Amino acid sequence: MDRRRFIGTTLAATALAGVAAPAAAAAPGPRRDRPLFLGTYTSAPGGGTGIGLAAYDEVTGRVRTTGVLAGVPDPSYLVPHPSGRTLYCVNERPQGGVTAVALSPDGGHRVLGTRDTGGAGPCHLSVHPGGRWLLSANYSSGSVAVHPVAASGALGERTDLVTHTQPPPGPGQSGPHAHQVVTSPDGRHVLAVDLGTDTVYTYRLDTGAGTLRLVAQASLRPGAGPRHLAFHPSGRFAYVADELDNTVVVCAYDPADGRLTPGAPQSTGTPPGVTNYPAQPLVTRDGRFVFLANRGHNSLARYAVERGGARLRLLGTTPVGGDFPRHLAFSPSQRLLFTANQRSGSVSVFRVDARTGELTLAGEPFAAPVAVCVLPL
Repeated sequence: MDRRRFIGTTLAATALAGVAAPAAAAAPGPRRDRPLFLGTYTSAPGGGTGIGLAAYDEVTGRVRTTGVLAGVPDPSYLVPHPSGRTLYCVNERPQGGVTAVALSPDGGHRVLGTRDTGGAGPCHLSVHPGGRWLLSANYSSGSVAVHPVAASGALGERTDLVTHTQPPPGPGQSGPHAHQVVTSPDGRHVLAVDLGTDTVYTYRLDTGAGTLRLVAQASLRPGAGPRHLAFHPSGRFAYVADELDNTVVVCAYDPADGRLTPGAPQSTGTPPGVTNYPAQPLVTRDGRFVFLANRGHNSLARYAVERGGARLRLLGTTPVGGDFPRHLAFSPSQRLLFTANQRSGSVSVFRVDARTGELTLAGEPFAAPVAVCVLPL
């Protein structure tokens, strides 16, 4: 079994609940429900049957389920197109794929089709800011794929596939493991985070041909296992979650050449002796706070951002209310923060204090089979 995929997978995840646990009652007025999409493993014991569909109230945090877009295999990561008209997901299988879904305001979403990623176990994807290219990371084969996006939102045949061959795999690794692929804030570079080689690769994307050219590499310390990064709004710093050595690293970023310069590893707020795999950093829009998902300690670390993004100061941790928080996402207003808790098969919703960054659980977590991704729109 793939360690990354099945670590923490529940063997008895509950079925998707019809209504979330009670939260504070909303004041009378028009409906404030917004769409929420849930990623899962359909091939895992107790997993879902496709992309979970739900709605949430951005004031109260109350969530109600609205159904499932069935038949989409192992949709473990989800992203929207900048237009808001299309959703994309990976199909995390030995023969990896990416699927496009046309979104409808009335909930009548439909699958537009699936394309091969050319690799195994794709676990992350992102849309280039121009909206014309979809980037995906194949974890098991350590490669990054590019697909064109048509005006309809449908995907074309793959235009490029690059595999991470250097440096050699880190301690305990058998090969490269591309875990994330994102575009820098200025749109000039594409960065791929590889857990297997302890490296972040920087590429330039030819936006005419859809091909990638390597321009820089940044090495994390051996055995760190970098998983995901998030940029500060200034575009001058990025925060890397190291899954295997349980640290977070502030990296200086040079937009001119796309080069990352890692700083010293920092604590994730977990006490000594606790096995923990940090999963994902999330930065507030104003750049004042960073949150980090701690799988194992089952908490969210909260950091104050100082010196214009160059330093993180740990403020404390908040219990997540579930087991193995794998993915974090803000609502569009950033008043709410969602966590997908893989082992407990649940999603937690927190209110975010914009002044202090403090988190308050908005009711009990709601059930979602093997929840590995949550996307509020």
